[in-house]
Amino acid sequence: MIAVNSLRLRLLLGAVVSISLALAVAGTLLAALFRAHVERRMEAELMIQLEQIAGALDRLGPGQVILTHRPTDPRFRRAYSGSYWQVDGPDGPLFRSHSLWDVGLRLDPDGVADGGVHRHRIAGPQGQRLIALERSVTLPDAPGAYRVIAATDERELTVADAAFTRTLALSLGILAVALVVAVTIQVRVGLKPLQRLRAGVAAVRQGRIKRLEGPFPTETQPLVEDLNALLERNEEVVARGRIHAGNLAHGLKTPLSVLANEVDRLAADGAPQLAASMRGQIATMQRQIDYQLARARAAASVDVPGARVPVARSVAAVQRTLARLYLGRNLQFVIDIPADHVFQGEQHDLEEMLGNLMDNACKWARRRVAATSSRADGRLTITIDDDGPGLPPEQLRSALAPGARFDETVPGTGLGLAIVRDLANLYSGSIALGSGSLGGLRAELTLPAG
Repeated sequence: MIAVNSLRLRLLLGAVVSISLALAVAGTLLAALFRAHVERRMEAELMIQLEQIAGALDRLGPGQVILTHRPTDPRFRRAYSGSYWQVDGPDGPLFRSHSLWDVGLRLDPDGVADGGVHRHRIAGPQGQRLIALERSVTLPDAPGAYRVIAATDERELTVADAAFTRTLALSLGILAVALVVAVTIQVRVGLKPLQRLRAGVAAVRQGRIKRLEGPFPTETQPLVEDLNALLERNEEVVARGRIHAGNLAHGLKTPLSVLANEVDRLAADGAPQLAASMRGQIATMQRQIDYQLARARAAASVDVPGARVPVARSVAAVQRTLARLYLGRNLQFVIDIPADHVFQGEQHDLEEMLGNLMDNACKWARRRVAATSSRADGRLTITIDDDGPGLPPEQLRSALAPGARFDETVPGTGLGLAIVRDLANLYSGSIALGSGSLGGLRAELTLPAG
């Protein structure tokens, strides 16, 4: 289905209107030219008949005019055939064709110079409309002039014109269809580069390519170059944002480390309560810095087109890191991630989310941590299960809040799940917590599939 504001529809409608108007004008002109041509041929034939009849007029004596011979056209001998001739003298009709039978041709009197020809449209013997040519002829030593009339039925012109018009309309209709088909093919071929451009942009967005590649027509090449420049500029902005975030993190952590050292010195100088209070505030500041920097990195990279990450590879990388980190606990990892499951986004962000979820599962698991994934309707759902104690229903919603911790004996900042939630939201995804099949906590991370 073609949209109303489609460029293809506009081109096709413009072509159809132009072709229709051009063929209509051409058909009208051709029909008029054909009718004029047929009418000239009929009049030329009537002129020949006039010449024959006028040449056959002769005078035998005073008041005696004869026709030395009659026109030989058989139509003049068939009654009411549509072809007629007549010779009028000063006192009325003298001779007429057998086709007129007992009816005469009636012309209004008018003055015609000797040898001059007048054209008339008159009524025929049976009410037909006739095209008549009249010529005035004078004979030597004969008083007055003789009117020679030759006439033919106008239906011959009308029938020929109608037959030609039908054939012309059919021919022009076929030509119009052929031209519309040709224009459709031309428009389709002409818009191919735009379809290639659209497919290329979609491929960039889906992460299959980084830049628009291949030759494009001269008219679209500047657009392709501008799009590639925009993509490159976007990557530079993201890279610069990450560098600034890293610099900010380094610039803030160094003063915090100095403060932590001063707190230790304050505790050694006999102010343990003040030192403990300051140490708590420094830890809170550190958590907030980590949380906000993670959000800033994600916000800078979430709109980068062309990013696609295989989920299985990132899960495997996180699993190897956690296996070394929790080496003494002999955790069993069960990974079931299809190789064709791809996340449409940045690898760093995916590993940040997976790292927080799987690390949280490892902290609470007794022996097993499972990671699976499914895909449907362009969405990817990654499920992390553990066989730990899980969470009661009243704590599931608050578990995603920044700084939420339900057991201070377990190491952590309470920011991991909040970071996952914020990262998922930036990708129009979501994180849901519930009870898993292993008996512990289940985390379902839903993200756009690549």
